[in-house]
Amino acid sequence: MVAGTATCTAAQGGLLMGLLDGSRGRDPALVGWFLAGRLVSYTVVGALLGLLGSAVALPPQARAVLLVAAGLTVIVFAIRLMRRGRAGCAPAEPAAPSRYKAPLLGAATILVPCGVTLGIEMLAISSGSPSAGAAAMAGFVVGTAPAFALLGYVLRRISRTRLARVAGVVAIAAGLWTAGAGINLGGWVSTAAPEAAGPPARSVTVWATREGYRPAMVSARAGVPVEVVFKLADRGCTGTVSIDGRDVALPATVRLPPQPPGLLRYACGMGMYTGFIDFS
Repeated sequence: MVAGTATCTAAQGGLLMGLLDGSRGRDPALVGWFLAGRLVSYTVVGALLGLLGSAVALPPQARAVLLVAAGLTVIVFAIRLMRRGRAGCAPAEPAAPSRYKAPLLGAATILVPCGVTLGIEMLAISSGSPSAGAAAMAGFVVGTAPAFALLGYVLRRISRTRLARVAGVVAIAAGLWTAGAGINLGGWVSTAAPEAAGPPARSVTVWATREGYRPAMVSARAGVPVEVVFKLADRGCTGTVSIDGRDVALPATVRLPPQPPGLLRYACGMGMYTGFIDFS
């Protein structure tokens, strides 16, 4: 509950902005439908992960695309909220929201995973059981529900005041952050690589901390199999790493096939932190 509240409301809370569009934020039941849609989608995915394992998990590149799309969607919702706040707080006749909008937005949060979500998905995969996988994911949603309900209440209240502009600015920043994380996860922008630490070796050790991966650059031998030993110093989004086209829950040892000379880039499951392996 604590970890999910801290990360998932930041990564997924912007989708609640969509509930304000058209409803004028006057229907508290919409947040309940949002949470219901979230519970159903997570439970179904948990059962599938427990039944089929990693075969149904989204690869990092697909997640990166969804993060960018989610970020842009949040920005659109935020702009609409700001325009509504500028136009005034008393519309003549509010439009009736679609009955499917709230549960569909809640269900869509499964496509914008936070770091803790990825950890729970790994737990569901390793369970090897549909019921255990569904229970893990459903329990996670129930644990984070109070924070989402509180956020929905705050957004409904703000939508009727001039603070809607301030909330819109914050949401735009969150949308840009989400889209940027997707771009970083996809590796679609070049980042400056730090200096390599130590001579090339067949086995290298990387520590996952709350501030990123340390050392940020390690040297490994090219042309031979290499082991990357990931150790976990702190619990956080760096606890899941996307490397060589797959997600790995830490701590773990990743065995890489022989690599050509050059840099191999990896990132945390949310695309927030990156690290490099210099093969030479």
